[in-house]
Amino acid sequence: MEAINTIFGIPLGYVLYFCYNLLGNYGLAILLFTLLTKVILFPLSIIAQKNSIIMVKIQPALDEIKQRYAGNTTLILDEQKALYKREHYSMLKNVLPLLIQIPIILGLINVIYNPLQHLLHIDPATIQTLVAHTAVLLETTVDQLGAGAQLAVIELTQNDPQALAALPVDIAVLTQIRDVQMDFLGMDLAQVPWFNFPQIIYPVLSGLSAFVLCLFQNKYNVLQINQGFWGKWGTAIFLVAFSFYFALVLPCGVGLYWIAGNLLSIAVLAVCNLIYDPHKHIDFSALPQKTRLTRTERRAERVLKREKRVREQADEKRFFAATGKQLVFYSEASGYYKYFERLMAWLLAHSDVTIHYVTSDFNDRIFEHAHEPANPRIETYYIGSTALISFMMRVDADVVVMTMPDLETFHIKRSLVRPDIEYIYLDHSMASFHLVFREHAFDNFDTIFCYGPNQLQEIRRLEELHELPEKQLVKTGFGLLDSLLESVEALPATDNDPKIALVAPSWQVANLMELCLPETVNPLLDAGFKVIVRPHPEFIKRFPERLNAIIGRFEEERSEALTQGLLVFERDFSSNATIYTSDVVITDWSAIAFEYSFSTKKPSVFINTPMKVMNPHWEQVGLEPLEISLRSRIGVALDIEELATIGSVASKLVGDKAVWIERITAVVDETMFDVGNSSEAGGRYILEILEEYKQVSDATE
Repeated sequence: MEAINTIFGIPLGYVLYFCYNLLGNYGLAILLFTLLTKVILFPLSIIAQKNSIIMVKIQPALDEIKQRYAGNTTLILDEQKALYKREHYSMLKNVLPLLIQIPIILGLINVIYNPLQHLLHIDPATIQTLVAHTAVLLETTVDQLGAGAQLAVIELTQNDPQALAALPVDIAVLTQIRDVQMDFLGMDLAQVPWFNFPQIIYPVLSGLSAFVLCLFQNKYNVLQINQGFWGKWGTAIFLVAFSFYFALVLPCGVGLYWIAGNLLSIAVLAVCNLIYDPHKHIDFSALPQKTRLTRTERRAERVLKREKRVREQADEKRFFAATGKQLVFYSEASGYYKYFERLMAWLLAHSDVTIHYVTSDFNDRIFEHAHEPANPRIETYYIGSTALISFMMRVDADVVVMTMPDLETFHIKRSLVRPDIEYIYLDHSMASFHLVFREHAFDNFDTIFCYGPNQLQEIRRLEELHELPEKQLVKTGFGLLDSLLESVEALPATDNDPKIALVAPSWQVANLMELCLPETVNPLLDAGFKVIVRPHPEFIKRFPERLNAIIGRFEEERSEALTQGLLVFERDFSSNATIYTSDVVITDWSAIAFEYSFSTKKPSVFINTPMKVMNPHWEQVGLEPLEISLRSRIGVALDIEELATIGSVASKLVGDKAVWIERITAVVDETMFDVGNSSEAGGRYILEILEEYKQVSDATE
C-alpha cells in the first residue's frame, strides 16, 4: 500500500486536492477529477480509435492466415506479426487507455481512503498520532482499522468534536478534520455501500452506467459493431457485474468516479467517431459475415471437443505409464503417416521394437492401421496441439522421429526428462532445407535423414554459417517416392485421348488457383487437352466458399467444357490415379511436380507465381535450391505473362515423351539416394542407436 501511495496516491492526491479547493465540494471534486483524467487520456483514445479501425480492416487477412495455416501455431504468429508490421497495427495501443486506468483507480482509492494526507495535507506524524488514539477510543487496533483508518479519524472527530481534543495536536488540524465535507447529495462518499440504504444507489448506478456504456459501444465501437451475440453481450454482462461489485465493496467516492467514468466514456467514443469516423475508412458491407453454427452443429462441436479431451487424457496417461519406451514417432496430422509408413514397416519386419506413435490428429489413419494383424507392435496416442507442448517436454524414450521442423526454436522443445534423446528429422517434402524452412529449423536435431546429396550439402553449409556442431546425416532416400513408384508401376498402361493436363496448385499465398487459374486452364482447353483441376486438399478444407466462387466462374464461362467432361474439378482424394495417369502436370511451387515427374518420368509445367521464402537469408548459403534448379530440368517454367502459350508448351512436352523419360530418369538418379530401398538405411540407423542405448543401460544396472 505504501508503494501505491507513493507512486500513484501522492500525484493524484494533488489533483484531487486542487479540484476540492476549487469547488469546495467533495463529490464535485471527484467529478471534475474524472473529467480531467478523460481529457488527459483523450489523445490515447484517438490513437486507440485509429488502431481499432486498422484491426477491422485487416481482420479478413487475419482470418485467412488462421485458415491457411491452421494447426501451425508458430507460422500463424509469424504471419500475424508480419501483417501487423505492414499495417502499422499495435496490440498495445488498444489496451493502453485501459492500462493507464489501472494506476488511476489504484491512486484514487488510496486518495479516498487517506483524506487526511491528500485532502487536508496533515503531516504524517500527526496522522499517525490521530490514528493511534482513534484506535484506542474505538477499542480496536491500528491494524484492524486497516485502509479505513483515516476515515475512522474523520468520522470520530465529526461525531464527537472533543474526542481527540486532549491530544498534543494543533487545534487548527482538528478544526480542519471537523469541517471537511465528504458528502455528496446527502450521502457520505467515505462510506462503503455494501447493501446499506441509501448508499446502495452507487453500486446500482455503477452497474446501470456500465450497461448504458455497453449498449453504446455495441452500436458505435468499431471493434464491436460486427461482433457476434456473445462477443457483445458476454463482455457487457461481465462489465455490468464487475462495475456493481466494484462500487459495492469500495467507498462511495470510488463508485461516483466509476459512474462518471462510464458516462464520460460514451462522450469520448462519440467524439472519437466524429474526429475519426470508421465509416469513412471501412466498408462494413464488404466485410465477411461470420458463419453462425446451428444448435445441432454447436452440440456436435461440444461432443467432439469432449471426446478429444477424454481420449487425450487417457492416451497421455497410458503413454507415461508405459515403461522402457525406445522409439517414438510424432505426426502432426494424418497426412504425415505416408512419410513414416515404409520406415515403420521395415522396423517392424526386422526387429522386435515397439513403435509408440503420437499424433495430433484425432482422425489419424494410424488408428486404423495400428489394429491390423500386420502391425501388432504399434501403440497409438492422440495428443492435441495445445497439450503437445508440455507432453513433448516430458517424453521419455531413446529415439524420437518427427517431420516437424523448428525443434526447440518455437513451442515444441526437447525433453527435459530425457536430455539424451536422439531426435531424428525425416523430410516430408523433397524440399531444400534453406529456402522453404526457417533459418534455424534444424539446429536442434541430432540426426537428419536426407533424401539426396543436396540436403547433405545444405545442412553442412548451414552448420558452417551458424557455427554448429556436425549432425549425423543419414543417406536414406525418400520413402514416399518408393511408394509412388510401386503405385505407378501397378497402373495399367494408358494412351489418353484427348491428352490430360492435370492442374494441381499449392495452397500457399498467391497460388495458381487464386492468382491465374482461368489464364492457365483456358489455353489448355483451346489446345485440345482435357483439363482436370485438382485443388490442394487444404485449400478445399480451408477455403470452400472461395473454391465454389472459382468453379461458379467457370460454369458461366466454360459451361460447354464442363458439360462434355473436358473440364473437371476433382475433390475426391481417395485415389491418386488421375495424377499419375495424366500426361502433364501444371503447378506453381507444389511438391506434387517432383512426386509426379520422378515417379512417372513425365514432364511438369511450372507457373512462376510469387515464391514462398521462409528463410530470408537463403542466398547466403550459396546453393541453388532444387525448387528452382529442377524447374527447367523436369519440365518448363512459365511466367504468368506467358500463360497464353501454355497450351502449345504442354503439347510439345507431351509429344517429346521419350526425351523426357531419359532426362527425368537421369535427374532422379542424380538427386535421390537408394531409390526403391529408402527404408533400410534409416531403419538400420535407428536400430543401431537403440542398441547403443541398450548397452549403456545394461552397463549401468
